[in-house]
Amino acid sequence: MSKPLLGCVADDFTGGTDLASMLVKSGMRTIQTIGVPQSTVLDADAIVVALKTRTLPVRDAVTESLEALRWLQRVGCRQFYFKYCSTFDSTPVGNIGPVIDAMMEELGTDFTIVCPAFPENGRTVYNGYLFVGDVLLSESGMRNHPLTPMTDSNLVRVLAPQTKQQVGLVARSVVAEGRDAIRAGFDRCKEKGQQIAIVDAIENEDLYRIDEAVADLPLLTGGSGLAIGLADNFRRTGALSVSTDAAKLDPSSGRMVLLSGSCSVATNAQVEHWLTDHPGFKINPLAIHRAEDLASSAVEWVMQHDEPVLVYASAKPDEVAQVQQQLGVEAAGQLVEAVLSAIAAGLRERGFKKFIVAGGETSGAVVKALNVKGLRIGASIAPGVPWTQSLDGEPIALALKSGNFGTVSFFEEAMRQCP
Repeated sequence: MSKPLLGCVADDFTGGTDLASMLVKSGMRTIQTIGVPQSTVLDADAIVVALKTRTLPVRDAVTESLEALRWLQRVGCRQFYFKYCSTFDSTPVGNIGPVIDAMMEELGTDFTIVCPAFPENGRTVYNGYLFVGDVLLSESGMRNHPLTPMTDSNLVRVLAPQTKQQVGLVARSVVAEGRDAIRAGFDRCKEKGQQIAIVDAIENEDLYRIDEAVADLPLLTGGSGLAIGLADNFRRTGALSVSTDAAKLDPSSGRMVLLSGSCSVATNAQVEHWLTDHPGFKINPLAIHRAEDLASSAVEWVMQHDEPVLVYASAKPDEVAQVQQQLGVEAAGQLVEAVLSAIAAGLRERGFKKFIVAGGETSGAVVKALNVKGLRIGASIAPGVPWTQSLDGEPIALALKSGNFGTVSFFEEAMRQCP
């Protein structure tokens, strides 16, 4: 059994599966743990420790992230990766900047990069500005995110107030010239006293060039797209062989259900598409008096249907605003998560073993409710969204989708591709 090569810390659960799917696609046998595991023996080329730190208080996010990083150091990882969302979800105080600062100090490194680009999923960075499809981040649906509204697209400007480090830029014109030019760009940043470099990328080839340039950096930070060429770095050194079964999962059994707590533009469209031909049970937070009562009603409703059905709390921005105004932002989110978690646990007791879940926070809550400690990562349903299978106990198949990912027919595609 070989030691893992790459150790990753993700700030939410769907972000973890997003990154893990990219690593599997590149041929690295990858395991995702839910929080920091107890065991130090896991047979994989890469390990992703998925946390739920994106919207925690800064001090708590840093503490949990360092605990995960230190565990990955103990199991022998050679390079480390802090994964956040490709839309750079954060607030003026963090948590991206503070976690990067803490990891740099822990690893004793004076330089790292920031690259949330994922061109295959429509996330590109040009001159330091983050685009979602054809529009700036600040003009996308992320401007209305209920927890981390992104109203500025300039990553240098967004990150600077969050970190103790100076933030620079390696522009696309440099990236296009390849590895040596990128490394020279890093050196110029260092000469200016800049310890963190935002790195442009507008196509997959840019990410491959960047990956080749960062092979010797102890710490990388980015979205999942940055992982696209990391396996090649390890192969060049002879540390990694080509795996032909990295995405293989065992056949799954049991009934299936779909759960959605995301209110993103993409998920709302997916929910609407589903409801044109399939049943759905809508959860209205304003109508909830006791979470367990509504969960029980939803479980009974699901049991009345032979085919897979959707239970959702997804809503448009005006509905979300109304709920948050009456309940408070944090309370509204916790209420929805509590209900969907209780539904998942109730259905698991009744023989459901296949769960398609939309939303990072929702996925984290559901995984916890199902008592899943680790996941084997399988083939991708859509860019950044794989099918996974629980490692412990009787296998449960899970598709954990970040809110903004997937086509309008994602739910149907996920059903067809279930192992």
